[in-house]
Amino acid sequence: MKKTFKKNERLCSIKVIDSLFDRKNSANEGAFAYPIRVVGKPSDEGITQVLFSVPKRQFKHAVDRNQIRRRMKEAYRLNKELLTKPYYISFIYVGKVIENYAQIEKGMKNCLKKL
Repeated sequence: MKKTFKKNERLCSIKVIDSLFDRKNSANEGAFAYPIRVVGKPSDEGITQVLFSVPKRQFKHAVDRNQIRRRMKEAYRLNKELLTKPYYISFIYVGKVIENYAQIEKGMKNCLKKL
């Protein structure tokens, strides 16, 4: 598997995003490994699509949110082969401070193994 992150791997569909966070849907799977929380469900398409989210409430400056998002994307890109089947996935950063890349990658690996 190539270690790239292309446009078609990004989750953009509002319907799919709403269904990911719908509490009534029991098909959704979740995992948590500090500092990342994951919500996912099996994909109908043959490709995994992902969404990265950093809360504005915790990190007021866009520079900080973008830095965390870049680190999460890089950790996902390098470890996405841990996924066995296609999913729709949302990665949500839940840490209170900006963690270093090694900590984010460790959390990403643990979350991907749990899915």
